[in-house]
Amino acid sequence: MSIDRIPSEFAAALSATAAERGVFGARLTYAAEVGSTNDLAAAAAERGEPEGTTFVAGAQTAGRGRLGRAWFSPPGAGLYVSTIVRRASLAPWITLAGGVSVAEGIARATALPVQIKWPNDIVAVGGAGFRSRRKIAGILAEASSGADGVQHIVLGMGINVRGTSFPPALADRASAIETELGRAVDTGAVLAQILAALNLTLTELWTAGPPPLVAKWLARSPSAYDTPIEWDGGKGVTAGLAEDGALLARTADGLHRIISGEIRWT
Repeated sequence: MSIDRIPSEFAAALSATAAERGVFGARLTYAAEVGSTNDLAAAAAERGEPEGTTFVAGAQTAGRGRLGRAWFSPPGAGLYVSTIVRRASLAPWITLAGGVSVAEGIARATALPVQIKWPNDIVAVGGAGFRSRRKIAGILAEASSGADGVQHIVLGMGINVRGTSFPPALADRASAIETELGRAVDTGAVLAQILAALNLTLTELWTAGPPPLVAKWLARSPSAYDTPIEWDGGKGVTAGLAEDGALLARTADGLHRIISGEIRWT
């Protein structure tokens, strides 16, 4: 990896939000192109780098998302960010916390209305309602465990900022912040506000426990209630979140807990 100078718009926005961000982004490495920011953050965590150490790239050649999928990360189109979280007790909630943080950061920086699709997709919603959703960001949390349990978590965030030519498999369901708004946005502000929202969200989770996080997540995810869905092996209607963050669905056989996999809205 070749380390590059932090872009001036990033530096200005990060400086303006230093108090709100806390440790997140206080140590930040930027590169125009990397293999995977999650891999860089994981290696840094293994070396003992502190919580909040953050890696940002302008492109990834081996970016990845949930379920082993590749994350489309072309140059000049997005923000690819990974940060270290060392509070192991937050691990069960880190994906929901990441989703809330990215959604709130995008909204603060750009005023784009966004929602969360369980568990970690950030979507822009068109005039036709939730079924016209377009994914603009996603989360990938990867924990490292040892004999004593979770040692650290790497939280990766991919944000589509500028319009680009998406691969055919993504073209009908992916979008970008600027495409949705019809105007340019300050990419540095998006980065800084996401990190500030992450600091606030994890601080609240650490001090107050999961209930405030669940409330924020549900406020950003109206589809978590009364929405027909299908998943591998079943179908039902969404019924909120369980206490552990699992998605609940009402089925013909009763209440079903969904803890992983892909959800399809019908």
